[in-house]
Amino acid sequence: MNIILFGPPGAGKGTQAKRLEAEFGYKQLSTGDMLREQIAKGTELGLKAKEVMDRGELVSDDIVIGMIRSYIECGTCQKGAIFDGFPRTVAQAEALDKMLSECNLQIDYVIELDVEDASLIERIMKRAAEEGRGDDTAEAFKTRLALYRDYSANVLPYYKYKGLHALVDGAQSMDEVTASLMDVLGLKKVRQA
Repeated sequence: MNIILFGPPGAGKGTQAKRLEAEFGYKQLSTGDMLREQIAKGTELGLKAKEVMDRGELVSDDIVIGMIRSYIECGTCQKGAIFDGFPRTVAQAEALDKMLSECNLQIDYVIELDVEDASLIERIMKRAAEEGRGDDTAEAFKTRLALYRDYSANVLPYYKYKGLHALVDGAQSMDEVTASLMDVLGLKKVRQA
């Protein structure tokens, strides 16, 4: 199963993707995490990405698509993938469809985590204090939120038209959001707590 988790910064996409990955073995593909890894390694890509990300802007389509392609082509997603923070443009969505199609795969669900702006700001500021991410400043968050609103206005209709979209209340507790996601995906808990 291949899933796209969609939502504004701070909606909990990464948290929920990690939970689904741990429980069901799907591979989380977080473009933000991939880029932060490149930044930590000090690669040329990382240095370019850091400059863009620190301003709260989006890294170019060709770089992001290339990173995703390398994971899909190397077979790390045999059980399925959870795309977190990708696609952000219709061009990326079309490229993803093409990449998956070449492997006889497809997107099965696009789940949008819906959270009010006030809660997002609170979550982002808490994460900034705990994790110290460079893109979690108030100014960068405002830019990232505006960019999300802009790109979601184009990408979500692309998937709604295909009948793949579902909406989940991301303001619930982490466990409630996970349960809602599992309901949408028709999944049953594998391990007992």
